[in-house]
Amino acid sequence: MKFIHAADIHLDSPLTGLSAYADAPVAMLRTATREAFTNLVTTAIDESVDFVVIAGDLYDGDWKDHNTGLYFVNQMGRLRRADIPVYLLYGNHDAQSEMTRKLMLPDNVHVFDSRRPTTFVLEDLNVALHGHSFKVAATTDNLVTGYPLPLAGMFNIGVLHTALEGNAAHANYAPCSLDELHAKGYQYWALGHVHEYKQWDGPSTVVFPGNLQGRNIRETGMRGAVLVHVEEGAPLRVERLALDVLRWMLLSVDVSGVASFDEVVRNIGLALEALMLDNDTSLPLAVRVQLVGRTPVHGELFGFEHQLRAEVLGQVVALGPDRLWLEKVRLATEAPHDIGADDSRADALADLEGLLREAQSDPDFLSSLQADLLGLVGKAPLELQTSVASFKDIRDGQLDALLDEVRPALMAHLTRSE
Repeated sequence: MKFIHAADIHLDSPLTGLSAYADAPVAMLRTATREAFTNLVTTAIDESVDFVVIAGDLYDGDWKDHNTGLYFVNQMGRLRRADIPVYLLYGNHDAQSEMTRKLMLPDNVHVFDSRRPTTFVLEDLNVALHGHSFKVAATTDNLVTGYPLPLAGMFNIGVLHTALEGNAAHANYAPCSLDELHAKGYQYWALGHVHEYKQWDGPSTVVFPGNLQGRNIRETGMRGAVLVHVEEGAPLRVERLALDVLRWMLLSVDVSGVASFDEVVRNIGLALEALMLDNDTSLPLAVRVQLVGRTPVHGELFGFEHQLRAEVLGQVVALGPDRLWLEKVRLATEAPHDIGADDSRADALADLEGLLREAQSDPDFLSSLQADLLGLVGKAPLELQTSVASFKDIRDGQLDALLDEVRPALMAHLTRSE
């Protein structure tokens, strides 16, 4: 037999922060979760799978209207006509407490109970599926302890939405350990909640398929589900399925030693071209360019961020705007040495450099600067309040990193003027 295991679909997940980018492909991003799910259903039909497992977070919370539910019912109807059942477990985003709107689902969709563990037995396939849906979003109990013993002589699948040990980046819902999963005696654990693909082999095969579609720069690379092949007398085989329709990529460009702004732009263009060649896919790529390394043009880059973004956009247009979207250019470079640090310099710029250094340890100056910057931060749009890293530092009074950035940029600008 074979089945598809998917999780963390987050249908119609809202998009935030895109209004800051005039050239963002908003329509494509807005429909990406639906198109990826359509790909999932199409693949299930094409592969003639025996069933589909969805291990939580089908939705992203309560629907804005019934269109989200209608879309899902329509896709389940496609599977029903292909005689493919679906076993659906609710996670923290679609817990019973989160959803106020509901629609009756087609009879091929079987939902795991939220009050107690449920077991579905597929006699013709000799399969037992065990699962426990979330009743409330903040489910912090270890649900595994309540799962039933495996049914003898059957292929037992545990379906669970869990943070699992060692996944501190995700909310600690239904925590459990890998050892507990192996000890349960099931052949396969279909997990959800962690958005990265992970697999552990052993007494049980334990799999996070990752989310179906990357939604932001924190979810880079290929996204999709897994196709599980079960054959008597052969090792269980897990095959990754790429189902995403747009792929997020972080492109790190090392500009160490690069001596001019124009050379930085050329290096970025070459890196973007190499990225397209390395990703043998027709999918559009949403790319964040991050510049790293120690470079003499560190200050110049910091002072001309808008110009740099425009130049990189020019590179994107030349390579193919239908394949690339520039999400952001992020500067993480460093100055090779402090401009003006040479003791032999006795001119006004060297004196200014010294004053700027002293200012960083002057509590009165720092307090006054924070007060002035807080006035600017308070007037910034809500989207910027969470997306600009320096804003949190300003509110916390941690200005060292900001001043370390501003000082070389200011000195580079003044040096050019001189």
